[in-house]
Amino acid sequence: MSNTIYERSAGAVIVYITEDKRRMYLLLHYPSGHWDFPKGIIEEGEDELDTIYREVYEETGIPREKLILLDGYREVIRYKFMSHGQVVRKTVIFRLMLSLTMDVKISWEHKGYIWLEYPNAVQKATYKSAKELLKSAELHIRKLIKEGKIKV
Repeated sequence: MSNTIYERSAGAVIVYITEDKRRMYLLLHYPSGHWDFPKGIIEEGEDELDTIYREVYEETGIPREKLILLDGYREVIRYKFMSHGQVVRKTVIFRLMLSLTMDVKISWEHKGYIWLEYPNAVQKATYKSAKELLKSAELHIRKLIKEGKIKV
């Protein structure tokens, strides 16, 4: 009998561009103390985008209509941890979303949230993987702006 559990989750790196063109990234404060992105387990019958839209709404109150999927960004992270004496091997797919609002209503699952510009968001993010996701997201957004695919 295997003591390994496999989980697949999906989440979003969410960015908001202010009127003065600052890029603000959303981080959630989890009860265990870390700062990370909204994410959750892919439920039966869902694809990764269904999960992302559902989890973002549940955890932040931001509805699907206020989110724009930024094409060309899909990052996968893998890690393992112990839970109740079992090894959990987790795969998380992240997509990049442009939010049309900064209005957040966090769920009971979190202690707080913060919108930060890129350098401060990298500093605030707890895990190395989150810092790397922010870096790749910022590079992707810069590319989209340069190509004229995001108007600022």
